[in-house]
Amino acid sequence: MKHILFTFMLLLASLAGHTQQTNEKSTMNRMENKPKILVAFFSRADENYAVGYIEKGNTHIVAEMIGAETGADLFHIETVNPYPAAYNQCIEVAKREKESNARPEIKGDKRIEDYDVIFLGYPNWWGEMPMAVYTFIEKHDWEGRTIVPFCTHEGSGLSGTERRIQSACTGAKVLKGLAVRGSAAQHEQESVRKSVSSWLEKLHL
Repeated sequence: MKHILFTFMLLLASLAGHTQQTNEKSTMNRMENKPKILVAFFSRADENYAVGYIEKGNTHIVAEMIGAETGADLFHIETVNPYPAAYNQCIEVAKREKESNARPEIKGDKRIEDYDVIFLGYPNWWGEMPMAVYTFIEKHDWEGRTIVPFCTHEGSGLSGTERRIQSACTGAKVLKGLAVRGSAAQHEQESVRKSVSSWLEKLHL
């Protein structure tokens, strides 16, 4: 009887060990299959439309929300020569850059080749991405990457920038983007956070 009981206990221990190993392997597989994510964004503080002078740019706030939800790395696209602090002066510079198809020099860089998914964020300036975002885009090979656009605006939404990203990033897959009002990013953050969470869930990354 003791021998039978001992054998039964050994069998239970063996099964428990096998289950633990299976669970550990399953967890490791999920971790290995999890995409590596980057949130690269252009954002500007100082005076902004509808919100006045701000310490952190609208797009920056949304980028941090995405990073917190996904565990992504963040990279702030910044120009070597800063834009004027005053809103009207800033948008005039932005307009001239758009009209001349300029590529402002940016500080530093991030190897997007090390990532599977890149969230690309920017404010809507004159119905377009800031030209510095194109500077960043053109530094890299986007073949095989998944790009998820997001922008801040005050009524213009994404303005077709998803299509322009697809055209500029040869070989990349561009998913449905998110447009957030800059004033909401500053003053209605809980509501924006819920919108970001809902959008991310639908992406099934």
